[in-house]
Amino acid sequence: MKVLVTGGAGFIGTNLIKRLLKDNHIVVSIDNYYTGLKQNHQKGATYIEEDISNIIDYSKFGKFDLVYHLAAIARIQPSFNLPLEYFKANATATFNLCMFCSKNNIPLQFAGSSSHHSGKFKNPYTFSKDISEEIVELCKIHYGLKATITRFYNVYGPYHLREGGYCTVIGKWEKCIEDNHPLTIYGDGTKRRDFTHIDDIVEALINIQEQNAWGYIFELGRGVNYSIKEVAEMFNYPNIIYEDNKPGEAKVTLCKSSLAKEILNWIPKKNITDYIKSLNER
Repeated sequence: MKVLVTGGAGFIGTNLIKRLLKDNHIVVSIDNYYTGLKQNHQKGATYIEEDISNIIDYSKFGKFDLVYHLAAIARIQPSFNLPLEYFKANATATFNLCMFCSKNNIPLQFAGSSSHHSGKFKNPYTFSKDISEEIVELCKIHYGLKATITRFYNVYGPYHLREGGYCTVIGKWEKCIEDNHPLTIYGDGTKRRDFTHIDDIVEALINIQEQNAWGYIFELGRGVNYSIKEVAEMFNYPNIIYEDNKPGEAKVTLCKSSLAKEILNWIPKKNITDYIKSLNER
């Protein structure tokens, strides 16, 4: 198949493209490199540097059999200062891509967000992703779009960002330890997160494609959560500091859905404790 991956130079996109190439698919990535990295390029894939916020007609990039829509401006805290940019990149761009896929009968996998469960108005990022999911549903109902939505829970693993305002806590802490900087916990450390390894996420995305599992919303999480304090202590690193809590973040994330297991026969196999243990042993 010929597959389009938006956000293909990012963390999840890079791991997905590696698998697609391994499975002998033709892969085209579109990324504006806002958070994606050119060092993530995989040999055999075609990379196009363009912002999907400015694209309406994707036909100029070729004909596709499947689209993975991963591109978005992510993270909660930066969204408070850039609400319009988040809406344009996440919601408006999703609408244009959905209409393109509808008109050309191309199945779409859309990466939603597990932040959906904290409430649409919790922060501008969650709002933009929630609206994007509703756009997908609208196009399914009225324009015949064949699509499935996936919601990821705190993904970590190879190629995750390790510095900058858009990195996740595991990647950030890896870099802090490497640089002998303290691990910073915002709040009292009791917030709980369900961490999911990227290999398990990619496996689910491939299963959707191979099983033609369209029309669903799949929650993709490990189903086990830990407090941020517990995770910090797993690193066996003596320098941990606490700062004021950040606004807009959920108190708890935990994947409770079994739909992916029932439909896709998907069972996540990797856990955060083993991952951090392997880091400690290096």
